Amino acid sequence: MRDLLTGKVCIVTGSARGIGKEIAILFAEEGAQVVVNGAREGSADGWISESPNKEHLDAVYFDITDPEAVRKNVMAIKKKYGHIDVLVNNAGVEFNELIGMISRSNMEKAFNVNVYGTIEMLQAVSRIMSRNENGGSIINISSMVGLRGNAGQLVYSATKGAVIALTKSAAKELAPKKIRVNSVAPGLTQTVMMEQADIDKLQGRINNICMGRLAQPRDIAGGCLLLASDYASYISGQVLPVDGCTII
Repeated sequence: MRDLLTGKVCIVTGSARGIGKEIAILFAEEGAQVVVNGAREGSADGWISESPNKEHLDAVYFDITDPEAVRKNVMAIKKKYGHIDVLVNNAGVEFNELIGMISRSNMEKAFNVNVYGTIEMLQAVSRIMSRNENGGSIINISSMVGLRGNAGQLVYSATKGAVIALTKSAAKELAPKKIRVNSVAPGLTQTVMMEQADIDKLQGRINNICMGRLAQPRDIAGGCLLLASDYASYISGQVLPVDGCTII
């Protein structure tokens, strides 16, 4: 274990698996007390119990789209640890549907989780952070498609574009309270979801990655670590692409 985040209490939503899990693991390695969040009860218990840093990992399960559940659990976290220093809004859903085939129910779920849930967490946690002498850091996971768009991802792009916009507005509003708000925008990343995709259809996009490979979840976690740390104490309102230098 290192100590870049020693003394910090961090919440990572959607961290039972995938990118969120790697963020939680890396933050724990750096000395943070990490609250691992997922909507499904027990979904992170297995890997936490096997972690060499399990004493730095605490699973708290609740639905980020439920305002009352958010308020109740955020207050309980604050009561338990005394403060909250970092929030990573990672929880998200993705539906890839062509124009003309977009499902209204999927559209509503995507905005409910990716946008409304992010706002609910940001509101609840920023109230706690505003009482900290040194404020805090909020990191919203967006996507490169929120910056550039992509065929077949109209709704997902729209939600991630909204995350980028709310990041910039929140950064301006919360700066006087010493709360930094930034976004990490992953490119194509090797996750379970990617393993289920048709790689042949993605090959053109993969060929446009200058570094010659897909991102690994740990790469995205590294970007979050920078923004969570005190080394980023004067960085706010920014979008950090983690995409291996992708050609548009």
